[in-house]
Amino acid sequence: MSQAEKSQAERARLSGPQGSRNPLWTLGLLRSEITTLLRRHRTYALLAVLAAVPVLIGIAVRIETGGGGGGESGPDGGAGPAFLAQVTNNGFFLVFAALAATLPVFLPMAVGVVAGDAIAGEANSGTLRYLLVAPAGRTRLLLVKYASVLVFCLVATLVVAVSALAVGALLFPVGDVTTISGTRIGFGEGLVRAALTALVVAVSLTGFAAIGLFVSTLTGSGIGAMAATVGLLITVQILDSIPQLSGVHPYLFAHYWMSFADVLREPVHWDDLSKNFQLQGLYVAVFGSAAWARFTAKDITA
Repeated sequence: MSQAEKSQAERARLSGPQGSRNPLWTLGLLRSEITTLLRRHRTYALLAVLAAVPVLIGIAVRIETGGGGGGESGPDGGAGPAFLAQVTNNGFFLVFAALAATLPVFLPMAVGVVAGDAIAGEANSGTLRYLLVAPAGRTRLLLVKYASVLVFCLVATLVVAVSALAVGALLFPVGDVTTISGTRIGFGEGLVRAALTALVVAVSLTGFAAIGLFVSTLTGSGIGAMAATVGLLITVQILDSIPQLSGVHPYLFAHYWMSFADVLREPVHWDDLSKNFQLQGLYVAVFGSAAWARFTAKDITA
């Protein structure tokens, strides 16, 4: 029996009647789902691409500057993407530059692929019916699927951050961190801020993940669901860049994504961060409910 077949059998066993009587059935099914997700070759490919982005950015900056520092300008100085001008002075800033470069497109596209395939992929492969053999299995499965997508959001964000930190330390000097406010904090506290930033970015993707899960319940084609989710992402990004539509910008799920930069202020500015969290919570509530309503009433034929 192949590894994929073993994973499907394990998930079917955990979602069956015996699993439903086990007090730990939810954790068991979630663990199996996360393991299956993280063992897929597609997941490896997505994470490899995300890890390569900081490497490319670091090498490009190194070649452009010859590894020399660009002075002691603050994080708001210089041209180019956010934090990029400070990478030569302190490789630590490559973490923030990489997150700023991947968040608009690469990270959400990876999440869109995983979320869009969550339900539709099971239907397309013919395994969805076997995962719904227990009473009330649809709600449980939907929650487990969404939880696994959230785990991928965190893993993907951490991959970018860790890759950027390693490349930054290898190619550039590292040390105390100058915040956006102009104050200096120790490298240890800077690492805490970087971890908090990665967590903020992962939370910022939860609303889009809920949208992808909802789209996944609308079709039995995994590729179609992934394409529709990524297409929606591109559309929203375009709308958010049109000044004439500024009135609707605060309601777009991607509008406050870049607020993670406020974590590097002293003290941390929570205004836009709290707006971002509230907006993501709204999208999770609306599209999570829509996904549940659709999935629980859907006629499962595969």
